[in-house]
Amino acid sequence: MYLNRVDIADMERRYRAYRANLINCLSGFKAANLIGTADVDGHSNLAIMSSVVHVGANPPLLGLIIRPDQGDRHTLHNILQVGYYTINHVHESFIDQAHQTSARYPRQVSEFVATGLQERWMKGFTAPFVEQSAIAMGLQLREHLPIRLNGTHLVIGEILHLLLPDETVAEDGSIDIAGAGSVAISGLDAYHSVKRPRRMAYAKPDRAPVELKSL
Repeated sequence: MYLNRVDIADMERRYRAYRANLINCLSGFKAANLIGTADVDGHSNLAIMSSVVHVGANPPLLGLIIRPDQGDRHTLHNILQVGYYTINHVHESFIDQAHQTSARYPRQVSEFVATGLQERWMKGFTAPFVEQSAIAMGLQLREHLPIRLNGTHLVIGEILHLLLPDETVAEDGSIDIAGAGSVAISGLDAYHSVKRPRRMAYAKPDRAPVELKSL
């Protein structure tokens, strides 16, 4: 198959869903995360997203792309209103519930209640974590960048709280994400189990590739 810009644009009229699936798959495997927020009155919200990216380690920053929509974006509204949110890994044991959070529930309905996932609150932090997530982060909003090109929003947050099992962290700080049972997403609705990785040493021009011992 070969498609050019005109071919892709033409799909908008006839094959809109096809184009959405096709383009969403092109970036490959992405992390599956649940974004936990609450409004100023403490009403919780939970939404699955696959657009979390590393921005920097010092300070520890993560970016989140929130796509445009004609409906009410509860997650973005809560983040901008309150300034705090959580990022929670999705694990194999609750893929069904995590995917269900993508349904268009009314603002007054918490996805935690609707799906059976449990809220976990940390004292002094105004966004809910997912109790079932082994790896979870609490973030504070640091920058919000509306992207005029397509109406999406880039939200950059600083990690204030990090929760993860001790046994998943190696001596060099690497995390055994596969061992924690985290899953990946491709496209809009395909969930993938993750195998233990091959780790490679820092590459140098005068040395052949060297494989590191995994966790």
